[in-house]
Amino acid sequence: MTGQDWLEKDFYATLGVAKDADADAIKKAYRKLARKYHPDQNPGDTAAEERFKSVGEAYAVLSDPEQRKQYDALRAMAGGGARFSAGSGAGGTGGFEDLFGGMFGQGAPGGTRVRYSTQGPTSTGAGGFEDILSGMFGGGTFGSRRRPQRGADIAATTRLPFRQAVTGSTVQLTVDGRTVTTRIPPGVQDGQKIRIRGKGMPGANGGEPGDLIVTVHVEPHPVFSLDGKNLRITVPITFDEAALGATIDVPTLDGRTVKVKIPAGTPSGRTLRVRRKGLDLPMAPDGDLLVTVNVVVPNRLSSAAKAAVKAFADANAGANPREGLTELAAQ
Repeated sequence: MTGQDWLEKDFYATLGVAKDADADAIKKAYRKLARKYHPDQNPGDTAAEERFKSVGEAYAVLSDPEQRKQYDALRAMAGGGARFSAGSGAGGTGGFEDLFGGMFGQGAPGGTRVRYSTQGPTSTGAGGFEDILSGMFGGGTFGSRRRPQRGADIAATTRLPFRQAVTGSTVQLTVDGRTVTTRIPPGVQDGQKIRIRGKGMPGANGGEPGDLIVTVHVEPHPVFSLDGKNLRITVPITFDEAALGATIDVPTLDGRTVKVKIPAGTPSGRTLRVRRKGLDLPMAPDGDLLVTVNVVVPNRLSSAAKAAVKAFADANAGANPREGLTELAAQ
């Protein structure tokens, strides 16, 4: 940040606080604006990113009592922050050099006129605008000494049993030598990342802390699996149930069962939807139960069963479910 920035930028207006605001009011305003314009909350929004930087810049100065005192003194002396030219103003009023010339005894009528550059060192090696102000306030570039720095994010992992992933769970994590207790929301998916605000590394110079990013691994269930807010289950059925149709009992996550109708002629692998029997969460109500049927072929048949299957084959003589497959394969 340059000295001219201190003259031009109203840090109180940037944070939306009065010039006599105390440290707590300044910190509260900064945290509110930092959360609002943080890049994580506004991905791809360059205007929000610039506003976030401006808020941090203003807080870096106003949160430091020494820098705030210097900033207030400079802007009061400069009349609120106008840009000063190197020459005289309208109506014969002295410009920037008159303001500082009076301080150093060089601005009286007929005296030596001193030209101060705002662009940096001159060709003769003399210091510019920053050098003059640094001599007054004992520093070089304004605001560079204590800029708030956001703390780093920390990655962690945790494993949850399937039911705890569905209902939500409170877990304790050891992070950087400290124990962090946090709530994992219900319905979390395997591999999903949960961002816990403010639980990462501490910030520097008044900067906000980083976040804790927790990757959740969900242990598989022997029967159920998650599909968004829906539950999936694979249910075995017999050949006659698939061919003739049937009504079967299917278990649900709450320990009960629900009756599911299998239409006649249902092939193995078909998925049937049972409305509102999946997850029932505040953020994802009325999930469905997705039932995939698997037609089971018995390993052993009784003599009566064999006779029945043979009679079925004879009755369907000539039927070929693979008809046309070879032609399709040749395309």
